[in-house]
Amino acid sequence: MFKLLKEVFRTGEATVKYPFAPLPVEKDMRGKPEHTAERCIACAACTIACPANAIGMATDVEAATRTWSIDYGRCVFCGRCEEVCPTDAIRLSTEFELAVARREDLTRKAIFKLARCEVCDTPFAVAKEVAYVQDLIEATAPSATDAAARRRLIATCPACKRLHDVEQLEKLGVGRRIEETRR
Repeated sequence: MFKLLKEVFRTGEATVKYPFAPLPVEKDMRGKPEHTAERCIACAACTIACPANAIGMATDVEAATRTWSIDYGRCVFCGRCEEVCPTDAIRLSTEFELAVARREDLTRKAIFKLARCEVCDTPFAVAKEVAYVQDLIEATAPSATDAAARRRLIATCPACKRLHDVEQLEKLGVGRRIEETRR
């Protein structure tokens, strides 16, 4: 017995005092994804990339809002959301302790306003996303008038874009040629 005790004192502690003392983690540990709503453009890339369907988006057209949400109870900390985010709005932290009293406490949400179409005034996309794309497109425009035309095109809903395309095709006479070839 004394021989065993002597060996224990010589060796020291082999375990960590985890629940009573913080557990040291490596800097590259994949923990809970932290979402920064100020940087997010609600492009939905993270919702598509999430294999556990922990991230979701819901659009309320009447309120002209889109709600981004994450359920940490479903999250597997894979890091796909961080990889695909174009604005670095999602970063994996080293936090891994997610014990809560109620399941609802594992969900985080962010609400974004939708932009309205310049032609028909219907909400169609997140305003921050439209502004982000407009800035990207404007940087590649060859002239100021072309940049203004591109900004207006981006601020137009898909239905109005299709209508505009049909009108352009009819002006060129392509619509009649397409109908004739179908006959």
